[in-house]
Amino acid sequence: MMQLISRKTILAFFLPGALFMGLFMIYPIFKMGLDSLFNFNPNGLREFVGFDNYIKAFTNESFLQPLKNTLFYVVIAVVVELILGTVLALVFEANFKGNKTIRSLILTPLMIAPLVAGLIWKLMLSSQFGIINQLLVNVGILKNTSQILWLADEKWALLSCTLADIWLTTPFMMLMILAGLQGLDGAMLEAATIDGATWWQKIFSIKLPNIKPILLTALSIRIIDAARTFDIVWAMTQGGPNGSSELISVVIYKTLTRYNKVGYASAMALILIVVLVIFTLVAMQGLWNPKKKQTV
Repeated sequence: MMQLISRKTILAFFLPGALFMGLFMIYPIFKMGLDSLFNFNPNGLREFVGFDNYIKAFTNESFLQPLKNTLFYVVIAVVVELILGTVLALVFEANFKGNKTIRSLILTPLMIAPLVAGLIWKLMLSSQFGIINQLLVNVGILKNTSQILWLADEKWALLSCTLADIWLTTPFMMLMILAGLQGLDGAMLEAATIDGATWWQKIFSIKLPNIKPILLTALSIRIIDAARTFDIVWAMTQGGPNGSSELISVVIYKTLTRYNKVGYASAMALILIVVLVIFTLVAMQGLWNPKKKQTV
């Protein structure tokens, strides 16, 4: 009887979440998958085209180039955030005067919306009144503030958006890693010190290996989040110039709102969702189902 009541209670708690997921996640994805099989004309009529929209996506440069841009964006942003986050976490793990104050200031970007962060960096990188170029002129790196047009030059536009993302989300990576470091067993570190382990040996042989699950979790979250980035890029460049900073999310938005190609936009969005879901499943499988130790 108690077991039956327990199951009913679990179902009662699970039902609101299940309804929410069904209405706001499963149904939209199902509808998007259905729409991806059709082409819609301006009159609202639709024509069944099967998998033509998917074939078009994988053979069209308008999708492949943003795919390359997204890959570049994710790799650069996440790798730099991981390195900086790890370094900052190791620094703030030490108990020094002003630790909490400085750490709180570094966490400030987490309080800012991505769209606002994009607008802030758009102003800072402006060649007319931006502080970045002015500082580079003051230290002698640039001759004038118009020498580098960060957001108007195809060579720099995507990298500029990546820098904004790094500034915004490095504190998240630092916070995750710092939480892992502070949760380590102090006795293990004391034993390593007694055995004569150096500072570097304690980091690479004890600390980082023992927080590997946290590192992998933080990496998984950031890779998924970076792959679907829209706000920062849209606020800074809207995918320009000449599509040099277009990510998949930006192309999907433009395809749907500007060109009204519902079927094609749905196909691209579904491809992105499938890739992220597969990545998530693989990452979680590695995290929660480690290889079993062999027994003799």
